[in-house]
Amino acid sequence: MSVFLAKRLLTLIATLLGASMLVFAVLEILPGNAAQVLMGPDADPQAVAAMAEQLGLNQPALQRYTDWLLGFFTGNLGNSYAYGSPVWDLVAERLVLTLPLAVLAMLITTVLALLAGVYAASRHNKLGDVGIMGLAQLGIAIPNFWFAILLILLFSVKLQWFSAGGFPGWSSEFGGGFWPALQSLLLPAIALAVVQAAILARITRSAVLEVLREDFVRTARAKGLSQRAVLWGHVLRNAMIPVITVMGLQFANLLAGTIVVENVFYLPGLGRLIFQSIANRDLIVVRNCVMLLAAMVIVVNFIVDVLYAIIDPRVKASDL
Repeated sequence: MSVFLAKRLLTLIATLLGASMLVFAVLEILPGNAAQVLMGPDADPQAVAAMAEQLGLNQPALQRYTDWLLGFFTGNLGNSYAYGSPVWDLVAERLVLTLPLAVLAMLITTVLALLAGVYAASRHNKLGDVGIMGLAQLGIAIPNFWFAILLILLFSVKLQWFSAGGFPGWSSEFGGGFWPALQSLLLPAIALAVVQAAILARITRSAVLEVLREDFVRTARAKGLSQRAVLWGHVLRNAMIPVITVMGLQFANLLAGTIVVENVFYLPGLGRLIFQSIANRDLIVVRNCVMLLAAMVIVVNFIVDVLYAIIDPRVKASDL
């Protein structure tokens, strides 16, 4: 197991370095100048040059890359060009919203997908199977931002069960609290989860159907186990490898989807910060936020690899 984890850790580090190079290179070739944006279009060229020197924009690209990379891994992300405050403070303020939103959306996705996928597989080619797969196909076709608007119209405007946007915060000192904050994240999480749950339900159904054809399933049924016990106790565990693979990929989609959904619900999260920083040409914030999202996705995929070895020891053995 130690050799397996060592290989995966080396892959994790190499992937993080590759992602950092890609993020830095892509943002470097974008047109525009942060100093010019901050000083205004009519600013004196000498003032713009002085601002660029102050921001460190006139240093060689390699030096700026190494300084940024060292700062990223030591927690010193620098100061925002537009806000003037430390980037880490800006990111930390938004992460307390974006991370719970992504986790809540992933939880809703997993519960809905597993229940729907296993139920559809157990009713193969029957009305329940056809109905679930029809709803899944509809869910895949719906853009999450459009579904978010429908949720606002129904539950906020018509029924008035939820607020149409905003985030009260987790602290009760400023009018928020745990339940008000969770309630404000519920509709955005559902909007993010529907498409991903539809995809995962189809994958779960296919994986469960494939395992149901195995000999050990017939043996378990012959021993007198109920269909529910066989499905949830034996079949689902053996069908989880492709399901976990898709879940790891979906977490990346959920993080990317927060950029759009947070703007629809006017949530002050990481996605909205990225959107505003792009508009302000605040590349140091954009670079660190994108790298942070990429690092989260890479770490989640590392966890998925470890779960492979826990669920199916043959995966670990084949990698040694």
